[in-house]
Amino acid sequence: MTAPTLAPANPVSIWDAAHAADARRPRSVQTQLGASDTICSRRSGYILAGAERTNSGDKRAAILGTYIHKGLLEDARREYGWLVERTVADDALHGHIDVVQLDTATAARLPKRHGPVEPAEVVTVEDVKTKSSRVWDRVVRYGPTAAEMRQVLLYAGLLRTVGFADIPGQRHLHRLGPIDVQRIRFRFVCRDTGEEHIQEFPFDEWLGVEARWWVDRVLEADFPAELRRDHDGPGLSVICDNCPFVDACWPGAAPGRPAQTVLIHDDEDRAKALADYVRAHERYRESKRVKETVRAMLDDSPEGNYGDNHLGWGGGHDKEETDVAAMVEQFEDADLVVPMVPDTDSMIHILRRAGMVVPRRKAAGQKTARSIKISRARKAA
Repeated sequence: MTAPTLAPANPVSIWDAAHAADARRPRSVQTQLGASDTICSRRSGYILAGAERTNSGDKRAAILGTYIHKGLLEDARREYGWLVERTVADDALHGHIDVVQLDTATAARLPKRHGPVEPAEVVTVEDVKTKSSRVWDRVVRYGPTAAEMRQVLLYAGLLRTVGFADIPGQRHLHRLGPIDVQRIRFRFVCRDTGEEHIQEFPFDEWLGVEARWWVDRVLEADFPAELRRDHDGPGLSVICDNCPFVDACWPGAAPGRPAQTVLIHDDEDRAKALADYVRAHERYRESKRVKETVRAMLDDSPEGNYGDNHLGWGGGHDKEETDVAAMVEQFEDADLVVPMVPDTDSMIHILRRAGMVVPRRKAAGQKTARSIKISRARKAA
């Protein structure tokens, strides 16, 4: 017996509650520049100008990432004694560092109850990033983006110059003064599989100066429009699609036209765009040629690790097709009118509307296309 399914008259989405809570978080309403806002120069300019936020975007993935992030950090705080979600700030910039791991000498300056279970070799600033499996291979291969690196360098720079902010809950940390950060670390966590990938870098003072120079250029701008757009715009960049200032940043496009049309002002712009297109197409053509050649070379190679990469194969399975004869039998059993000339598409539509399973069968002698799958070399079990 199958229980009847009830559809609520006015269903409430749990995401409405999640989005409402997210909108009240400090980062959603702040007008001071945060280190995590340095993903785009112009976006930073809009924040400093107090511009109206007109685009809420689709924040579901980001909200899930926030929940995972918060849970992982809290558990790490309890188990390891790490300093998590600690505030740093100066007159122009503020931020919340995910993790600070103190070395033995610095930890010894704190009351024992505030020290780590195991001190780090050197003072380390860590940022935890959650990523989807769609971009995981790129993350593992190439590490943090320029914006992610800049964010952590700014955190480390603030700790090195002013130390922890003087606010309730961390006065004992503020009394330490400037902290000699020697290492930065990225801890990437895949939201879909839970896989963890860690990358560490020694703190580079020149890179720290460069990150701060980026912030100074934003602060010097009189208007947000003076600052460059660091991404390709709505429809081409998910960052722009979800930016709260996208309407102000990309105004004036004709209805139905891409936002990027506002970048073309005259024939000189058109000539430059066409030249860019031709160069990109030539690089694409050459890349496509190389990939097709390599794919042919590897066709009879077994799966496995080869150097820095893992070779895998997909597809090659029995291909399925709609079983028209079985579908006709279903129509007859259900007293449905069978077309004189079977119309597969309409019959499938009727069966699905009736809640019936569309019969399938293996297509004689046909296989799905074999596809190559290349990823970073896997660790030996």
